[in-house]
Amino acid sequence: MKKLLMATAASALFAGVASAEEIKIGVILGFTGPIESLTPHMADGAELAMKEVSDSGLLLGGSTVTSVRADSTCVDAAAATAAAERLVTSEGIKAIMGADCSGVTGAILSKVALPNGIVMISPSATSPALSTAEDDGLFFRTAPSDARQGVVMSDILMEQGIKSVALTYTNNDYGKGLADAFQTAYEAAGGTVTISAAHEDGKADYSAEVGALAAAGGDRLVVAGYIDQGGAGIVRAALDTGAFDTFHFPDGMIGSALEENFGADINGSTGQHPGTDSPGAAKYEAMVNGAFEATSPFSPEAYDAAALIMLAMQA
Repeated sequence: MKKLLMATAASALFAGVASAEEIKIGVILGFTGPIESLTPHMADGAELAMKEVSDSGLLLGGSTVTSVRADSTCVDAAAATAAAERLVTSEGIKAIMGADCSGVTGAILSKVALPNGIVMISPSATSPALSTAEDDGLFFRTAPSDARQGVVMSDILMEQGIKSVALTYTNNDYGKGLADAFQTAYEAAGGTVTISAAHEDGKADYSAEVGALAAAGGDRLVVAGYIDQGGAGIVRAALDTGAFDTFHFPDGMIGSALEENFGADINGSTGQHPGTDSPGAAKYEAMVNGAFEATSPFSPEAYDAAALIMLAMQA
């Protein structure tokens, strides 16, 4: 990916970047919304990379890099594109580290990045549809597509001996793309999806949704939602009604808030999020040194995204 980024995006990054100046990079993440407990650690990861480069004095003759944050909301495409447009026109950013959720990422790409020739690298937008989106060589990501995550989810559940599941997903690009990828892989492996049902975020009561899931049955409930929104509501309703007591959690549900909200009530559940057990991951955790949650989902990927942007600038 690094080589491709250097080849296709370096000219866009060079536009307007002179030697030894302050370079602004937009950090567009959902600081409010359904993954707001995850995004501070993602932003901190990206900004750690920027500080590392600025402190080195080696970028473009001693240039420094400044982060300019903006709120994507994760789910409101209009608000996200307005925030991105402000970063480009008012703040003069040279690239975007972001966005986070797939729907707003696609909106920013088509409505802001493409018209303005701005490079974007997302640490967490995983919808398979983004792999084929028109991008003119300006869009990249450091987390794998949900086409891969769906296979990993299937493998985990089959290895656990879970042969049937009920599936609920947040009703947006991320949720639908992941649900489809998972169901395809799981059924190909011999599993049964008893029901695949969307849920809306922002509701106070998910008892009706959980009732339908429980009626369909399954050895486990797969919740392809958001930990700070409807996904948490689904889990709480399932636990309170006794409909399900074990769950499978994809990346949007993983984070410290999951344990804080449910604790031992979800013992025996499974899940996954993109990551690595490489020496690089250990090095990143050592660099963070407790300043923020280095193992929080997509924080290392945000560091990588910012680092790749700056490496391309230097190329």
